Amino acid sequence: MSLSMTKPDTVPGLPHLWEILPEESSANDRGELTIGGCSVVDLAKTYGTPLQVIDEAGLRRQMRRFVHGLKSRWANSEVLFASKSLPIVAMYAIAAAEGMGVDVAGAGEIHLAVAAGVDPKRIYLHGNAKSSEELALALETGVGTIIIDNFDDIARLETLVRRPQDVLVRVIPEVDADTHAAIFTGGKESKFGIPIRQSAEAIERITSHEFLRFQGVHVHVGSQILDANPFRDAVGAAAALGQFPVYNVGGGLGVKYTYDDRRLAVDDYLDAITTAARKWLPAEAKLIIEPGRAIVARAGISLYEVTTIKESAKTFVAINGGLADLINVALTGQRYEPVVANRLTEPWTQRAQIVGRQCESGDLMVDDALISPPQLGDLIALATTGAYSYTFSNNYNGALKPAIVFVGENKARLAVRRETYTDLMRCQWPAQATAW
Repeated sequence: MSLSMTKPDTVPGLPHLWEILPEESSANDRGELTIGGCSVVDLAKTYGTPLQVIDEAGLRRQMRRFVHGLKSRWANSEVLFASKSLPIVAMYAIAAAEGMGVDVAGAGEIHLAVAAGVDPKRIYLHGNAKSSEELALALETGVGTIIIDNFDDIARLETLVRRPQDVLVRVIPEVDADTHAAIFTGGKESKFGIPIRQSAEAIERITSHEFLRFQGVHVHVGSQILDANPFRDAVGAAAALGQFPVYNVGGGLGVKYTYDDRRLAVDDYLDAITTAARKWLPAEAKLIIEPGRAIVARAGISLYEVTTIKESAKTFVAINGGLADLINVALTGQRYEPVVANRLTEPWTQRAQIVGRQCESGDLMVDDALISPPQLGDLIALATTGAYSYTFSNNYNGALKPAIVFVGENKARLAVRRETYTDLMRCQWPAQATAW
């Protein structure tokens, strides 16, 4: 049956719902949340829950905003997808198809990117503790650029490199930003990068090597930043290090997670960076940025089933997921906004604690949520969970990692299958084969 799609101007009590759900979100005439023309009720029946759903059209549109927006402002530029935000083969493939390079942070992400068909020359390897094995893999794979984070990186590369290899030097910019301590990287005490006072020594050592080709510097101030000033300051900090062919000023643009969050638009972010670049950087230099969260966060939701409703001191609505698949709730205190996805347009009159199934009191998914009066079997969707949810997924209490499905044009494509108990047991075979 063909269902009409609507996007109500308001949902009772929550007028900003459509600013945090995926761009291709709507409601059908049964009051069900739809994404990319697909009912989440149908998706749950087909793929099960917990389920991560990605709006492919909105995702690609956001990528183009960055790629085309930066190119129109600074011709010699490149946008890298910070793949740690969602390191799955489908994301690498889509990023490459949309003209992005990729930022990886370890051997596993190199393998995923190569499996997706990413040109190794457009892979940039990060990491504050790269092993000799990871660096050897990068050199063997033909990774285009290695970002040097410390003098041990230099020493290892001096031993391993046998042909010309482009490198950038990551320098601590000493720029403050208003964000959570766990995702602030620009301060003097950051574990990432070389202190400014040591940068000249690092650059001199690199340029003296036969095969290491120093291209420029990298700076990064942190993540989930909603103010333009730290990004301008990052460009200034990079420029103060000297004149180079390449300046990578990192990523970090934040997103609107809650109804009350302010938003820094992509255009305003790009204006801030390129205005600062025109002021301080050489006109012919290459300018690189590395958005991750800002690319994929809004495009994704996490879908759960209500398994238990308990009335005690408060109304507790328990779902069939938790910290095992959305640990950012505990890691950074991030709030996510819930909707009852199978009854989206009904009045939202119930205050409840949305709690997970993991054995932690801190497994509180949403504190004091406003939702429709809950029923067993309802589907709860948490908005803006596309970034870092799958990255941090784990097997706490024996939980299985969720499936990921991409939706668009009324169709769904499975990108990551749900983990099985066979998968869970696979690494346990030594114990199973031994008498204890």
